[in-house]
Amino acid sequence: QVQLVESGGGSVQAGGSLRLSCAASGSPFSRYTMGWFRQTPGKERTFVAAISTNGGSTYYADSVKGRFTISRDNARITMHLQMNSLKPEDTAVYYCAATRVATGSLLYTESSYIYWGQGTQVTVSS
Repeated sequence: QVQLVESGGGSVQAGGSLRLSCAASGSPFSRYTMGWFRQTPGKERTFVAAISTNGGSTYYADSVKGRFTISRDNARITMHLQMNSLKPEDTAVYYCAATRVATGSLLYTESSYIYWGQGTQVTVSS
């Protein structure tokens, strides 16, 4: 089992930046593909980004490509999401998650992820 804890959320003006972190413990972190999802009130969680077990492959939602960067440090068992050029529509609760899925369309699917953090709020004001 993997325990995940997010941090780094907060409030920022449009155009600003935030860096989210996800600290893991439990089962070997390096065995899991890691992802970020986000959720706004009344809506389902949506895929933001994912990174392969060794960090060699990354995947992004079209809405964040070129603005967000996902990374991981297996030695420090952490994952990060650098968010630049933030927009009000990026406002959401952000969750980190772990999956055994290695590649393919399932990486973009919430139900493929088996471990989740508690979420961290990101608020972007215009």
